[in-house]
Amino acid sequence: MTTNLTSSLETIQLPEPAFEHSKSLFEALKLRRTVRTMRAGQLPLQIMGDILWAAQGVNRRSSGPFNGPGRTTGSASNSQEVRVYVALEMGLYLYKPDSHSLQPVLAGDQRALAISPGQASIGTQAPMRLIYVADLECFKHGGFDEPRLHDVEGQKAYYYLDTGLVAQNVYLAAAALGLAAWFHNCNRAAVEKVLALGSHELALFGQTVGYEEA
Repeated sequence: MTTNLTSSLETIQLPEPAFEHSKSLFEALKLRRTVRTMRAGQLPLQIMGDILWAAQGVNRRSSGPFNGPGRTTGSASNSQEVRVYVALEMGLYLYKPDSHSLQPVLAGDQRALAISPGQASIGTQAPMRLIYVADLECFKHGGFDEPRLHDVEGQKAYYYLDTGLVAQNVYLAAAALGLAAWFHNCNRAAVEKVLALGSHELALFGQTVGYEEA
């Protein structure tokens, strides 16, 4: 696996979301399903940006929870503890909701990190895989200092639920855009090693997005 950091990568500014997609929310719900087999084919930047905005984008700047920016997915006391890493063929990026951009993390194809070793042979051609990581430090900065934000079991309930909200938005956006999606485990040990995660950071799950294999 390449460990060339980011020397060959640049920040990717994503286009503003396109809101004119024809499918309604209820049509997307009707179409939502898991598809594990996908074909090769790079996602257009617009489509990739729309998926990531749906996952965790900023949808209101000053009228969100506790007067801060609000996102498309909720989180415990607006802690916004779930980070979305984006694994593409050319490298690994971190999605930055405030700037709607991709920040380079590691050059080279890191898509294998986003899938558990036992499922590594499935969907290998998919163009984009997401990796969800929880940062427990964010619970210290929630808008309301609720006791369960400082409790291990409470935190676990929150970051699992919040990740599920992100993943469901990705499913619905994929359905609306005619794409395939699959929520699954990631290679947690490898993610923690490659990203040098601290004790307050947890690799949780992965999600694959691409074109359904004919």
